[in-house]
Parts: sequence; structure tokens; C-alpha cells
Amino acid sequence: MAQVLIVDDEESILVPLEFLFRKAGHRVELARTGEEALSRLAERPYALVVLDLMLPGVDGFQVLEALKARTPAPKVLVLTARGREADRAKARALGADAFLAKPFGVQDLMAEARRLLEEG
Repeated sequence: MAQVLIVDDEESILVPLEFLFRKAGHRVELARTGEEALSRLAERPYALVVLDLMLPGVDGFQVLEALKARTPAPKVLVLTARGREADRAKARALGADAFLAKPFGVQDLMAEARRLLEEG
């Protein structure tokens, strides 16, 4: 069972992802803004962060940069509607461990999350 933080400003994404990760046996917390994500990250470590790039205020790129500055850094799975190659390249350069464009398949998402958590 892993500690997972899901960061997205869309309830239609947060609620089903929370359900899926809890069903898989993980402890899940949610953040709806970049600021809230950074606050949660200051409180406890996470094994996996599922991160949207387009957030109000502090954006996902800024959150990703802060995540990867931590020791140990959590695995980060970026989910975003911004599927352009430039966004992928920037996310990879900042340390994203995986990238899925919205809309995404639930099976693809959970397989990628399992892979990242197994890598540790």
C-alpha cells in the first residue's frame, strides 16, 4: 500500500482517480491547486504523485520542480490535456517519471502507476 497524492483541479478527474487508487489498496490524498499540493508535500512524503500540469495559481510544472527537489523524490505521473511534445519535453526535463495525455485509458493509468511504484 503506497501513499498517493492526486493533484488536479477537475472534480471529474479527482473523484474517479481517488476511487481507483483506493480500490487498488493505496492511501490517497487530494489537492485541487498547486499551492495545496505543495502544502501537502510539506506535511508528509508520497510514493507517487499524479499531477495535472494546468492548475490555477502555481502550475504543475512548478509543483513538479519542487517535487523533484525533495529527497527522496516521489515518482511523478503527469496527466494533462497539454499533450504537445514541448510540454512532454519540459515535464521530462523537470523529472517527470511518466506522462499520459487526457483523455487517458484507466487501464493505462493504473498500469503506469503500478510500474512506477514497483520501481520504487
